[in-house]
Amino acid sequence: MTEQAHKTNQLLKLATYASVATALLLVGVKFAAWLATGSLSILASLIDSLMDVMASFINLMAIRYSLNPADDDHSFGHGKAEALAGLGQASFIAGSALILLIHGIERLTTPAPIQALGLGIGIMTFSILATLILIAFQRYVIKKTNSTAIRADSLHYATDLLTNVFTILALLLTRFSWGQIMDPLFSIIIALIIFHSAWKIGSEAVQLLMDHQLPQEQRELIQQIVHSHQHVFGMHDLRTRQSGQIAIIQLHLDLNANLSLAEAHSIAKDVEKLIWESFPGADVTIHQDPMPTSARIQTS
Repeated sequence: MTEQAHKTNQLLKLATYASVATALLLVGVKFAAWLATGSLSILASLIDSLMDVMASFINLMAIRYSLNPADDDHSFGHGKAEALAGLGQASFIAGSALILLIHGIERLTTPAPIQALGLGIGIMTFSILATLILIAFQRYVIKKTNSTAIRADSLHYATDLLTNVFTILALLLTRFSWGQIMDPLFSIIIALIIFHSAWKIGSEAVQLLMDHQLPQEQRELIQQIVHSHQHVFGMHDLRTRQSGQIAIIQLHLDLNANLSLAEAHSIAKDVEKLIWESFPGADVTIHQDPMPTSARIQTS
């Protein structure tokens, strides 16, 4: 394992530990706030944090598994475990949203007074600060690793920020007589936001499991890299996909038919190294096709 790969693995593990620890902390403080206030909005946020604990634990296990090297049964490694974790997170998050929606509708028909507003607002403000710190660290890790699982985790924590703000707003509005309905109403809004978050996380995970192509700009970059080599006539049959942190790239090179096997192989290795400079650790497979000199065109 290279030093860069080792640093990436350590960052991923640290991010998952930070996520689990933050989720557990938020569950504790929100549970105390719910007991003190009886607020359905805080209960909504608490349930969301409980789902975060489960999702973050799934992430922890999935990332540890995905970092295992390729073996005889998994020639391309175990990177898709991250996408499976994202799909699992989406299921948990959607389930929590359904629970919130049901409780919100019930409370609309039977409103209940809110107690200890100051304590509830203080605890939710603390939750926002703790979540902001975690998201900032997660975004740093995503920038360094491009991890699907960490991106999914960060997305639903970003959703938590919005739900926490809505919770504080709901608590403030309950000070007014007409504001009692705001607590269950905001919990329903939070549930719908969480559903949207689950949809986004699940959609991305499904795309990865279905071997969706790399983004268009990355495919265009690969073509530019290949065409920049002076001995390459062109390329075709570019196929790409993502597996965890590893980009899998397959393509055909059009080379001079008069080249020797050794020369063609050397050019392919040069192109492979050029691709690695922009896609570190990528699994690159290059097939060399002989072309007449007159056919020097750049195709993709």
